[in-house]
Amino acid sequence: MLNGIRIIEVEGLGPGPFAAMLLADLGADVITVHRKGGAVTPGMPEKSLLDRGKRSIALDLKDPSDIETFKALVATADGLIEGFRPGVMEKLGIGPDVCQAINPKLVFGRMTGWGQDSALSHTAGHDLNYISLSGALWYGSAPGDVPQTPATLVGDIGGGSMYLAVGLLAGILNARTTGKGTVVDAAIYDGSAHMMNLLLSIRQGGNFGVTRGQSLLDGPHWSRTYRCGDGGFVTVQCLEPKFYAQFLELMDLSDDLDFQRQFDKSLWPTLTDRLTGLFASHPRDHWAALFDATDACVAPVLNPEEAMAHKMNTRGTWVEADGILHAAPAPRFGNQSAWTPPQSPERGEHSDEIMRELKQSSTT
Repeated sequence: MLNGIRIIEVEGLGPGPFAAMLLADLGADVITVHRKGGAVTPGMPEKSLLDRGKRSIALDLKDPSDIETFKALVATADGLIEGFRPGVMEKLGIGPDVCQAINPKLVFGRMTGWGQDSALSHTAGHDLNYISLSGALWYGSAPGDVPQTPATLVGDIGGGSMYLAVGLLAGILNARTTGKGTVVDAAIYDGSAHMMNLLLSIRQGGNFGVTRGQSLLDGPHWSRTYRCGDGGFVTVQCLEPKFYAQFLELMDLSDDLDFQRQFDKSLWPTLTDRLTGLFASHPRDHWAALFDATDACVAPVLNPEEAMAHKMNTRGTWVEADGILHAAPAPRFGNQSAWTPPQSPERGEHSDEIMRELKQSSTT
Protein backbone atom coordinates (compact mmCIF):
# COMPACT_ATOMS: atom_id res chain seq x y z
CA MET A 1 0.00 0.00 0.00
CA LEU A 2 2.90 2.39 0.67
CA ASN A 3 5.03 1.33 -2.27
CA GLY A 4 6.96 4.37 -3.51
CA ILE A 5 7.05 6.14 -0.15
CA ARG A 6 10.44 6.54 1.50
CA ILE A 7 10.89 7.13 5.23
CA ILE A 8 14.20 8.02 6.87
CA GLU A 9 14.35 6.80 10.47
CA VAL A 10 16.99 8.06 12.85
CA GLU A 11 17.87 5.21 15.19
CA GLY A 12 16.01 5.36 18.47
CA LEU A 13 14.17 3.23 20.99
CA GLY A 14 10.57 2.08 21.31
CA PRO A 15 7.77 4.01 19.66
CA GLY A 16 9.76 5.60 16.83
CA PRO A 17 11.18 2.31 15.50
CA PHE A 18 7.76 0.67 15.96
CA ALA A 19 6.08 3.36 13.84
CA ALA A 20 8.77 2.90 11.19
CA MET A 21 8.25 -0.89 11.27
CA LEU A 22 4.51 -0.38 10.80
CA LEU A 23 5.17 1.73 7.70
CA ALA A 24 7.70 -0.82 6.41
CA ASP A 25 5.13 -3.59 6.96
CA LEU A 26 2.78 -1.60 4.72
CA GLY A 27 5.35 -1.40 1.95
CA ALA A 28 7.27 1.83 2.55
CA ASP A 29 10.99 1.93 1.84
CA VAL A 30 12.29 2.62 5.34
CA ILE A 31 15.96 3.46 5.68
CA THR A 32 17.20 3.37 9.26
CA VAL A 33 20.18 5.55 10.07
CA HIS A 34 22.02 3.46 12.63
CA ARG A 35 24.81 5.00 14.67
CA LYS A 36 28.15 4.25 13.09
CA GLY A 37 30.07 2.09 15.54
CA GLY A 38 27.19 2.40 18.00
CA ALA A 39 26.80 -0.28 20.62
CA VAL A 40 23.59 -2.23 20.95
CA THR A 41 21.56 -1.23 24.01
CA PRO A 42 22.24 -3.73 26.83
CA GLY A 43 19.64 -6.47 26.90
CA MET A 44 18.57 -5.83 23.31
CA PRO A 45 19.33 -8.22 20.42
CA GLU A 46 21.93 -7.42 17.78
CA LYS A 47 19.19 -7.48 15.11
CA SER A 48 15.89 -6.02 16.24
CA LEU A 49 12.52 -7.43 15.19
CA LEU A 50 11.45 -3.77 14.84
CA ASP A 51 13.92 -3.40 11.97
CA ARG A 52 12.23 -6.09 9.86
CA GLY A 53 11.84 -5.10 6.23
CA LYS A 54 14.00 -1.97 6.63
CA ARG A 55 17.33 -1.07 5.11
CA SER A 56 20.22 0.16 7.24
CA ILE A 57 22.90 2.75 6.70
CA ALA A 58 25.48 3.53 9.39
CA LEU A 59 26.25 7.23 9.88
CA ASP A 60 27.90 9.40 12.51
CA LEU A 61 25.62 12.41 12.79
CA LYS A 62 28.42 14.41 14.39
CA ASP A 63 30.66 13.89 11.36
CA PRO A 64 30.29 16.65 8.73
CA SER A 65 30.67 14.26 5.80
CA ASP A 66 28.05 11.89 7.22
CA ILE A 67 25.75 14.85 7.83
CA GLU A 68 26.00 15.60 4.11
CA THR A 69 25.03 12.01 3.36
CA PHE A 70 22.09 12.37 5.73
CA LYS A 71 20.98 15.53 3.95
CA ALA A 72 21.22 13.71 0.61
CA LEU A 73 18.91 11.04 2.04
CA VAL A 74 16.50 13.71 3.22
CA ALA A 75 16.30 15.05 -0.32
CA THR A 76 14.91 11.69 -1.49
CA ALA A 77 12.44 11.13 1.36
CA ASP A 78 8.73 11.64 1.92
CA GLY A 79 8.98 11.45 5.70
CA LEU A 80 11.47 11.37 8.55
CA ILE A 81 11.19 9.89 12.05
CA GLU A 82 13.28 10.97 15.03
CA GLY A 83 12.78 10.45 18.74
CA PHE A 84 15.35 12.66 20.45
CA ARG A 85 14.54 15.19 23.15
CA PRO A 86 13.44 18.56 21.74
CA GLY A 87 16.32 20.52 20.23
CA VAL A 88 18.76 17.65 19.64
CA MET A 89 18.20 17.46 15.87
CA GLU A 90 18.62 21.25 15.67
CA LYS A 91 21.94 21.01 17.55
CA LEU A 92 23.08 18.41 15.02
CA GLY A 93 22.25 20.85 12.23
CA ILE A 94 19.45 18.71 10.78
CA GLY A 95 16.33 20.12 12.37
CA PRO A 96 13.07 20.68 10.48
CA ASP A 97 14.06 24.07 9.03
CA VAL A 98 17.26 22.70 7.52
CA CYS A 99 15.70 19.48 6.25
CA GLN A 100 12.66 21.19 4.74
CA ALA A 101 14.88 23.77 3.04
CA ILE A 102 16.46 20.77 1.29
CA ASN A 103 13.13 19.04 0.65
CA PRO A 104 10.06 21.30 1.02
CA LYS A 105 7.69 18.31 0.83
CA LEU A 106 9.34 16.49 3.72
CA VAL A 107 7.09 15.46 6.62
CA PHE A 108 9.28 15.68 9.72
CA GLY A 109 7.97 13.26 12.37
CA ARG A 110 8.99 13.89 15.97
CA MET A 111 8.28 11.26 18.66
CA THR A 112 8.45 12.33 22.31
CA GLY A 113 6.67 11.68 25.56
CA TRP A 114 5.80 15.23 26.57
CA GLY A 115 5.77 16.99 23.20
CA GLN A 116 8.08 19.55 21.65
CA ASP A 117 6.81 22.45 23.75
CA SER A 118 5.34 21.78 27.18
CA ALA A 119 6.02 22.26 30.87
CA LEU A 120 7.84 18.91 30.90
CA SER A 121 9.20 18.74 27.34
CA HIS A 122 12.85 18.68 28.45
CA THR A 123 12.42 16.17 31.28
CA ALA A 124 12.80 12.40 31.12
CA GLY A 125 9.86 10.03 31.30
CA HIS A 126 8.58 6.65 30.27
CA ASP A 127 5.32 5.04 29.18
CA LEU A 128 3.74 4.84 32.64
CA ASN A 129 4.65 8.44 33.46
CA TYR A 130 3.04 9.79 30.29
CA ILE A 131 -0.20 7.87 30.64
CA SER A 132 -0.48 8.58 34.37
CA LEU A 133 -0.47 12.33 33.76
CA SER A 134 -2.68 12.11 30.66
CA GLY A 135 -5.47 10.27 32.51
CA ALA A 136 -5.15 7.11 30.45
CA LEU A 137 -3.90 4.98 33.37
CA TRP A 138 -6.78 5.84 35.70
CA TYR A 139 -9.02 2.88 34.86
CA GLY A 140 -6.15 0.42 34.34
CA SER A 141 -7.06 -2.13 37.01
CA ALA A 142 -9.83 -3.60 39.11
CA PRO A 143 -11.10 -1.30 41.89
CA GLY A 144 -8.78 -1.25 44.86
CA ASP A 145 -5.82 -2.57 42.88
CA VAL A 146 -2.79 -0.58 41.79
CA PRO A 147 -3.42 0.82 38.26
CA GLN A 148 -1.50 -1.29 35.77
CA THR A 149 -1.71 -1.52 31.99
CA PRO A 150 0.02 -3.84 29.49
CA ALA A 151 3.61 -2.65 29.35
CA THR A 152 4.17 0.08 26.70
CA LEU A 153 0.99 -0.73 24.73
CA VAL A 154 -1.25 2.12 25.89
CA GLY A 155 1.46 4.78 25.92
CA ASP A 156 4.44 4.07 23.68
CA ILE A 157 2.56 2.14 21.01
CA GLY A 158 -1.06 3.31 21.22
CA GLY A 159 -0.53 6.94 22.17
CA GLY A 160 2.85 7.26 20.46
CA SER A 161 3.66 5.04 17.47
CA MET A 162 0.15 4.88 16.03
CA TYR A 163 -0.38 8.63 16.22
CA LEU A 164 3.04 9.27 14.70
CA ALA A 165 2.29 6.90 11.80
CA VAL A 166 -1.13 8.47 11.17
CA GLY A 167 0.40 11.94 11.38
CA LEU A 168 3.13 11.07 8.90
CA LEU A 169 0.67 9.60 6.40
CA ALA A 170 -1.68 12.59 6.76
CA GLY A 171 1.25 14.95 6.23
CA ILE A 172 2.44 13.04 3.16
CA LEU A 173 -1.05 13.13 1.62
CA ASN A 174 -1.23 16.86 2.27
CA ALA A 175 2.25 17.45 0.83
CA ARG A 176 1.27 15.69 -2.38
CA THR A 177 -1.54 18.19 -2.97
CA THR A 178 0.09 21.35 -1.57
CA GLY A 179 3.77 20.72 -2.25
CA LYS A 180 4.53 21.63 1.35
CA GLY A 181 5.63 19.35 4.17
CA THR A 182 4.96 19.75 7.87
CA VAL A 183 6.26 18.86 11.31
CA VAL A 184 4.41 16.11 13.17
CA ASP A 185 4.66 16.67 16.93
CA ALA A 186 3.60 13.23 18.22
CA ALA A 187 3.54 13.24 22.03
CA ILE A 188 2.63 10.08 23.91
CA TYR A 189 0.93 12.28 26.50
CA ASP A 190 -1.38 13.73 23.80
CA GLY A 191 -2.12 10.46 22.01
CA SER A 192 -2.94 8.50 25.14
CA ALA A 193 -5.26 11.29 26.30
CA HIS A 194 -6.95 11.35 22.87
CA MET A 195 -7.69 7.63 23.14
CA MET A 196 -9.72 8.38 26.28
CA ASN A 197 -12.40 9.99 24.12
CA LEU A 198 -14.08 6.61 23.69
CA LEU A 199 -14.51 6.31 27.45
CA LEU A 200 -15.51 9.95 27.76
CA SER A 201 -18.26 9.33 25.23
CA ILE A 202 -19.62 6.61 27.54
CA ARG A 203 -19.25 9.00 30.46
CA GLN A 204 -21.62 11.41 28.72
CA GLY A 205 -24.39 8.87 29.28
CA GLY A 206 -23.61 8.69 32.98
CA ASN A 207 -22.06 5.23 32.75
CA PHE A 208 -18.42 6.18 33.23
CA GLY A 209 -17.40 8.31 36.18
CA VAL A 210 -14.20 9.38 37.86
CA THR A 211 -14.64 6.98 40.79
CA ARG A 212 -12.77 3.78 40.03
CA GLY A 213 -14.89 0.65 40.30
CA GLN A 214 -18.20 2.39 39.64
CA SER A 215 -18.16 2.48 35.83
CA LEU A 216 -19.46 0.00 33.28
CA LEU A 217 -16.02 -1.19 32.18
CA ASP A 218 -14.08 -1.29 35.45
CA GLY A 219 -16.59 -2.10 38.20
CA PRO A 220 -19.04 -4.87 37.31
CA HIS A 221 -18.58 -8.55 38.02
CA TRP A 222 -19.15 -9.12 34.30
CA SER A 223 -16.22 -6.89 33.21
CA ARG A 224 -12.98 -8.15 34.71
CA THR A 225 -10.34 -10.89 34.77
CA TYR A 226 -10.63 -13.94 37.05
CA ARG A 227 -8.01 -16.37 38.32
CA CYS A 228 -8.75 -20.03 37.60
CA GLY A 229 -8.03 -23.12 39.62
CA ASP A 230 -4.70 -23.81 37.92
CA GLY A 231 -3.42 -20.24 38.21
CA GLY A 232 -4.49 -19.30 34.69
CA PHE A 233 -6.91 -16.49 33.92
CA VAL A 234 -10.07 -15.79 31.96
CA THR A 235 -11.60 -12.47 30.92
CA VAL A 236 -15.30 -11.72 31.18
CA GLN A 237 -16.95 -8.72 29.53
CA CYS A 238 -20.58 -9.46 28.69
CA LEU A 239 -21.96 -5.92 28.73
CA GLU A 240 -25.09 -6.38 26.62
CA PRO A 241 -28.00 -8.11 28.47
CA LYS A 242 -28.41 -10.80 25.80
CA PHE A 243 -24.74 -11.77 26.13
CA TYR A 244 -24.92 -11.57 29.92
CA ALA A 245 -27.92 -13.92 29.86
CA GLN A 246 -25.90 -16.49 27.91
CA PHE A 247 -23.05 -16.10 30.39
CA LEU A 248 -25.42 -16.80 33.29
CA GLU A 249 -26.89 -19.81 31.51
CA LEU A 250 -23.49 -21.40 30.93
CA MET A 251 -22.50 -20.68 34.54
CA ASP A 252 -25.79 -22.23 35.73
CA LEU A 253 -26.77 -18.93 37.33
CA SER A 254 -29.83 -17.97 35.29
CA ASP A 255 -32.22 -18.48 38.21
CA ASP A 256 -30.12 -16.57 40.72
CA LEU A 257 -32.05 -13.42 41.63
CA ASP A 258 -28.95 -11.42 42.54
CA PHE A 259 -27.17 -12.22 39.29
CA GLN A 260 -30.31 -11.21 37.38
CA ARG A 261 -29.75 -7.63 38.62
CA GLN A 262 -26.92 -7.02 36.16
CA PHE A 263 -26.63 -3.24 36.58
CA ASP A 264 -27.17 -2.97 40.34
CA LYS A 265 -23.86 -1.43 41.43
CA SER A 266 -24.49 -2.29 45.08
CA LEU A 267 -24.26 -5.99 44.17
CA TRP A 268 -21.15 -5.82 42.01
CA PRO A 269 -18.60 -6.48 44.81
CA THR A 270 -20.57 -9.42 46.19
CA LEU A 271 -21.17 -10.98 42.78
CA THR A 272 -17.51 -10.49 41.91
CA ASP A 273 -16.56 -12.48 45.02
CA ARG A 274 -18.97 -15.25 44.06
CA LEU A 275 -17.60 -15.48 40.53
CA THR A 276 -14.07 -15.44 41.93
CA GLY A 277 -14.89 -18.62 43.86
CA LEU A 278 -16.61 -20.26 40.89
CA PHE A 279 -13.78 -19.63 38.44
CA ALA A 280 -11.25 -20.86 41.00
CA SER A 281 -13.03 -24.22 41.06
CA HIS A 282 -11.76 -25.32 37.63
CA PRO A 283 -8.64 -24.79 35.50
CA ARG A 284 -8.50 -22.18 32.75
CA ASP A 285 -8.93 -24.64 29.91
CA HIS A 286 -12.17 -25.96 31.43
CA TRP A 287 -13.66 -22.48 31.19
CA ALA A 288 -12.15 -21.90 27.74
CA ALA A 289 -13.87 -25.06 26.48
CA LEU A 290 -17.17 -24.19 28.16
CA PHE A 291 -17.38 -20.74 26.57
CA ASP A 292 -15.72 -21.55 23.26
CA ALA A 293 -17.62 -20.20 20.23
CA THR A 294 -20.42 -18.72 22.37
CA ASP A 295 -21.65 -15.13 22.66
CA ALA A 296 -21.01 -15.03 26.40
CA CYS A 297 -17.93 -12.84 25.85
CA VAL A 298 -15.51 -14.94 27.89
CA ALA A 299 -11.96 -15.72 26.73
CA PRO A 300 -8.84 -17.26 28.25
CA VAL A 301 -5.78 -15.09 28.84
CA LEU A 302 -3.06 -16.54 26.58
CA ASN A 303 0.63 -15.81 26.33
CA PRO A 304 1.94 -15.13 22.79
CA GLU A 305 3.08 -18.72 22.25
CA GLU A 306 -0.34 -20.03 23.29
CA ALA A 307 -1.99 -17.45 21.04
CA MET A 308 0.03 -18.80 18.11
CA ALA A 309 -1.26 -22.32 18.82
CA HIS A 310 -4.89 -21.24 19.21
CA LYS A 311 -7.40 -21.87 16.42
CA MET A 312 -7.78 -18.11 15.91
CA ASN A 313 -4.31 -18.20 14.41
CA THR A 314 -5.66 -19.70 11.20
CA ARG A 315 -5.52 -16.02 10.22
CA GLY A 316 -1.74 -16.23 10.47
CA THR A 317 -1.61 -13.41 13.01
CA TRP A 318 1.31 -15.06 14.79
CA VAL A 319 4.26 -16.36 12.79
CA GLU A 320 7.54 -17.88 13.89
CA ALA A 321 10.65 -17.53 11.75
CA ASP A 322 14.21 -18.47 12.71
CA GLY A 323 13.08 -19.00 16.28
CA ILE A 324 11.63 -15.48 16.55
CA LEU A 325 7.93 -14.90 17.16
CA HIS A 326 6.37 -12.16 15.02
CA ALA A 327 2.91 -10.62 14.91
CA ALA A 328 1.91 -10.14 11.28
CA PRO A 329 1.18 -6.68 9.83
CA ALA A 330 -2.20 -5.11 10.49
CA PRO A 331 -4.63 -4.08 9.15
CA ARG A 332 -5.21 -6.41 6.22
CA PHE A 333 -6.14 -5.54 2.68
CA GLY A 334 -8.10 -7.26 -0.07
CA ASN A 335 -6.12 -9.63 -2.31
CA GLN A 336 -3.25 -9.59 0.18
CA SER A 337 -0.83 -12.48 -0.25
CA ALA A 338 0.40 -14.64 2.61
CA TRP A 339 3.00 -12.90 4.76
CA THR A 340 6.36 -14.19 5.89
CA PRO A 341 8.59 -12.14 8.20
CA PRO A 342 11.26 -10.21 6.28
CA GLN A 343 14.78 -10.15 7.61
CA SER A 344 16.06 -7.46 9.93
CA PRO A 345 19.28 -5.93 8.59
CA GLU A 346 22.66 -5.91 10.19
CA ARG A 347 23.69 -2.44 11.31
CA GLY A 348 24.94 -0.64 8.22
CA GLU A 349 24.19 -3.62 5.97
CA HIS A 350 22.90 -1.47 3.12
CA SER A 351 25.32 1.43 3.44
CA ASP A 352 27.09 0.77 0.15
CA GLU A 353 23.84 0.09 -1.70
CA ILE A 354 22.24 3.29 -0.44
CA MET A 355 25.34 5.37 -1.22
CA ARG A 356 25.28 4.09 -4.81
CA GLU A 357 21.61 5.07 -5.07
CA LEU A 358 22.36 8.56 -3.78
CA LYS A 359 25.16 8.98 -6.33
CA GLN A 360 22.85 7.88 -9.12
CA SER A 361 20.08 10.25 -8.03
CA SER A 362 22.53 13.17 -7.85
CA THR A 363 23.55 12.65 -11.47
CA THR A 364 20.01 12.41 -12.89
